[in-house]
Amino acid sequence: MRHRKAGVHLSRTSAHRKALFSNLVAALLTNERIRTTDAKAKETRRLAERTITWARRVGDVLTKKVDRRTTEESARVVHAVRMARRVVRDRGAVLKLFDEIAPRFEGRRGGYTRIVKLGQRPGDAAPMSLLELLPDEGGSAPSAPAEAPAKGDKGAGKAAKPAADKGTAAKAPAKAAAKGEAKAPAKAKAEKKPAEKSSKK
Repeated sequence: MRHRKAGVHLSRTSAHRKALFSNLVAALLTNERIRTTDAKAKETRRLAERTITWARRVGDVLTKKVDRRTTEESARVVHAVRMARRVVRDRGAVLKLFDEIAPRFEGRRGGYTRIVKLGQRPGDAAPMSLLELLPDEGGSAPSAPAEAPAKGDKGAGKAAKPAADKGTAAKAPAKAAAKGEAKAPAKAKAEKKPAEKSSKK
């Protein structure tokens, strides 16, 4: 039985593992999407959703001005910030969490992130995933970084080829004209040489 064995070890010491996941959650909150291995993405999602829930629970208090909050409400906010800082050590990420991300998920009870499988990493064939925060309902998703298509993803390769063909089709006449100009002086030289030889004879 695996009592009290939750979480993954990832062949790291506990201090290294805590620092790793703290940095991953901070990167997720700052950039709203990260690309990592499947095992790290699943564990990071568990910690990130717990942290976002702490901020979401005090969303009603965050909408009030600081001087309008009661002593109890101020204490709730301080407690939530401290609990979030247990996981996320980056001050900027925590500020963004409470200012932007928590209001976005105020009406949602869990499920703030999603994992998209990206295929295998070249080199060690580790399964890779894209972990991202869900976009605002009615808003647009955060702009995706240019990802290389995974091996076996035939659709992405086909979609990229026509754009390249258009560019090369436009350049083709210019190249042909340049080649024709380069060949013309060479032909003229070849015609002059037999004439010179015949005059010498």
